[in-house]
Parts: sequence; structure tokens; C-alpha cells
Amino acid sequence: MTDTRLIVQGLTIDYPTARVVDHLSFTLGNERLALVGESGSGKSMTARALMGLVRRPGVVSAEALNVLGRDALTLRERGWRELRGNDIAMVLQDPRYALNPVKSIQAQLEEALTLHQRLSRRARLEAVKAAVAAVGLDLPVLNRYPGELSGGMGQRVMIALALLNNPQVLIADEPTSALDARLRNQILELLVEQCEQRRMAMLLISHDLPLVAEHCQRVLVLYQGEKVDEMAARDLPTASHPYTRTLWTCRPAAQTYGQMLPTLDRTLNLTEAAHGGR
Repeated sequence: MTDTRLIVQGLTIDYPTARVVDHLSFTLGNERLALVGESGSGKSMTARALMGLVRRPGVVSAEALNVLGRDALTLRERGWRELRGNDIAMVLQDPRYALNPVKSIQAQLEEALTLHQRLSRRARLEAVKAAVAAVGLDLPVLNRYPGELSGGMGQRVMIALALLNNPQVLIADEPTSALDARLRNQILELLVEQCEQRRMAMLLISHDLPLVAEHCQRVLVLYQGEKVDEMAARDLPTASHPYTRTLWTCRPAAQTYGQMLPTLDRTLNLTEAAHGGR
């Protein structure tokens, strides 16, 4: 793959009581790639490993973990601090917990800038204004505090923070889970627009398969920490793997209101199905 941003080979994340990611491999180029699966399938832990945020007692190992040409397995915390929020950035799912409640939006944006760039006061202010404008917010939002923002506005602020230093890779961890359907589409459209304008790659973590099919190019399906399926995102409605097919059919929709949704047949060995029996 040309313009490869991430190389992940055999990523494994262990805790004393469980293995949460099991020999996961994939690459990310200049594209929009989604990780999907049930809660507990290892999606968010994979994202944390790519940001250097897995803390003890968690242990990360891999055959290769390359982030923008750097061997992430050898990075110390100082090296991760240089990467995080600069070359690779993350949007979390709930701004109520991710933003500092006692700092104004302007103060938080300026702080994110000063961590990675040396700018004059005037240049910082211009960069902050440009950041909020890029995500569709008006300048008065800079004087507000997180508790004064709606869910959609808070998520746009989170995106502005992530994009401030023009990262090459954006990880979006369930960025629309706390929003209604209309706002979910708006936020995903904004992320896609910014990816295209900035030539930025995106790793989207989501349980919303219709949004993934519409806004991503490729999808990996995780089950119990393993990759069980991989396909073009547009092919999700016609997936052949039993787990992926069930994920698609069990999503709630207006036409299924009041009906029992399908459940996953856990007597199937889904990881064997992915590897043709092993």
C-alpha cells in the first residue's frame, strides 16, 4: 500500500486476567478504515496501543508496530508525547469527560497548540480561530466552557482540538455514539471532509455499521480480540462471514421497531470461520 501511515503486525494486548487483543495485523494508508465489533472486542484497546496509552498492568507486544515511520515498540514516553496530538491524534466519544470543565474552549485549544508549536500570541489566536471555523463553529464558542455546549458542539470542539496540529492520522473512537441520528451523519461528514482536505488518514472505531458503510472505504471486523473479517466498507450489507452478517442484520431500524432482533449464534467458532478452520 502506498503512503502507509500505520503498520500493525501481530499486535497483542494482555492483562493478568485476559488477552484483549490477539495477534491483530493491518495497515493504514491514506484512507478511512473502520474497526467494528461488539463491546469488548478489542477496538478501543487497539486504538490506545496506537497512541501509546496502554498502561500497566496491560502489556503490549507485536511483531511490528510502526507509526508514521517510527518503531512504536521502542518509543519512550517522551517520544509518544511528540507524536500524540501532533502527527497522530484522537477524538474520543464523549466531550463531557474528555474536555477540561474548568477551562474555556479557547484556553484548551491554545494549550494544545503550545505543546507542539512555538507561536506568538497573535499566531496562536489566529490558529485557534481557524480551527473552530474549520469544524463549523462560530467564534463566540471560544469563550464558553464545556458544560455550556450541546453534544454536537462539544464533539466539534473535540475534532478542532485533534486537528489543530495537522496530524497525518486521526483515530476517532466512537465519535458519534452520544449523538442523535442527524448529528451522527453531520459529524461523520465533517470528519470525511477534513480527511480529504488535509490528506489525512482516519481509523474509525464504531458500532454503527450503516455509517461505516457510507463514510469509510475499508473495514476490519473484530471478535474477542481477533480479526475475523476484512472487506470494502460498501460490501457490509452483503457480507458472507456469519459474524459480520449478524452484526449487520441485528442493527435496530425504524422498520424493525417492536420486533425481536437477531442474536449471534455463539455455538459457531467464528475465529475458525475467518481462517477457514484452524
